[in-house]
Amino acid sequence: MKIILTGGTGQVGKFLAEAFLAQNHEVVVISRSPVPSPWKTVQWDGLNLGDWAGEMDGADVVLNLAGRSVNCRYNKENQRQILESRTNTTRLVGKAIEAAAAPPELWINASTATIYSHRYDSPNDDITGIHGLNDSNLPGIWKFSVRVADAWEGAMDESNLPSTRKIKARMSMVMGSGKGSVFDVFTGLALKGLGGSLGDGKQYVAWIHELDFLRAVEWMIKNKQLSGAINVCSPNPIPNHEFMSELRKAVGAKFGLPATKWMLEIGAFFLKTETELLLKSRRVVPQRLLDDGFTFQYPNWGEAAREIRERHKKGIGFSPEMRKES
Repeated sequence: MKIILTGGTGQVGKFLAEAFLAQNHEVVVISRSPVPSPWKTVQWDGLNLGDWAGEMDGADVVLNLAGRSVNCRYNKENQRQILESRTNTTRLVGKAIEAAAAPPELWINASTATIYSHRYDSPNDDITGIHGLNDSNLPGIWKFSVRVADAWEGAMDESNLPSTRKIKARMSMVMGSGKGSVFDVFTGLALKGLGGSLGDGKQYVAWIHELDFLRAVEWMIKNKQLSGAINVCSPNPIPNHEFMSELRKAVGAKFGLPATKWMLEIGAFFLKTETELLLKSRRVVPQRLLDDGFTFQYPNWGEAAREIRERHKKGIGFSPEMRKES
């Protein structure tokens, strides 16, 4: 297959590119800042159609991962960049597909599990989950992320692509071994003795092992009956205090100092980020994938954390040996 990754130079994009290349697929990464890679890289500005759009013609799959990091303060300028970096690039990918003589069969566009309500009582699945904008208890600043997710998915809906199946992948944190990854950051905190509960520790953490993320993408490519919004996360989100406890065990940290909400607020201010990333309860499950017969190789966080940590220590990314299934 010919697989195109737009915005594919981040941790998730690099892992997918490595995995698809190892399977002898033709991989094209389209990025604002291409770097020398084993796969083909093409530059775009994320704003205009250009030569890069020709790569869509005859491609099999497009995965759009483009979007500015949300690890920042939600001031007006950052909010604008976060929103536009997602909606504008999504519309642009849609226009490029529309212009293709032989358009891709499948377009998977990144979205986020944060589109759901801040919830402890029951899981938000991708069939009956409560939309965050319908959550009266959601703090005002947190609703920004929900509005972004809503507009992001809406931008995909604007494209009229009768020959292209469209999937909105509502992603949780993808946990992998790469340097600078979410797991790398959490590991650094744990090894410094800062891997205790965050806030009251009751908020749920939605996560997925990077291999299961890859396998879910492969499943969505293969199973042509799937379209629309699909949660891409482990079937077992867990409270933050359990998540951090299992992380400490995996990295060999004997203790972890907890951080109260007010401590996190102060820390977030100086680190120029937002506490929503840590305190919002994301009790999200992948019901549509499960109903379709998908099985997870790493459904539980403890086992997943131990496997990732072993590769993390050795600096190992994707390798075919990661797969347990035949």
